[in-house]
Amino acid sequence: MAAKKTVRVRQTGSAIRRPRDQRATLVGLGLNKIGRERELEDTPSVRGMIRKVAHLVEVVED
Repeated sequence: MAAKKTVRVRQTGSAIRRPRDQRATLVGLGLNKIGRERELEDTPSVRGMIRKVAHLVEVVED
């Protein structure tokens, strides 16, 4: 069985003064503080969440 692809995401921007849906998206990604990183399964839904808050996060290349 092949290993699942993952993507590592780091929060770089603050959720303060952002729309409620963007804050909820960050929480859904497991982020809520600047500098926090999560390794998430690389699925279309996760990619869409990253795209929605692209100005607040960065994809970290290992």
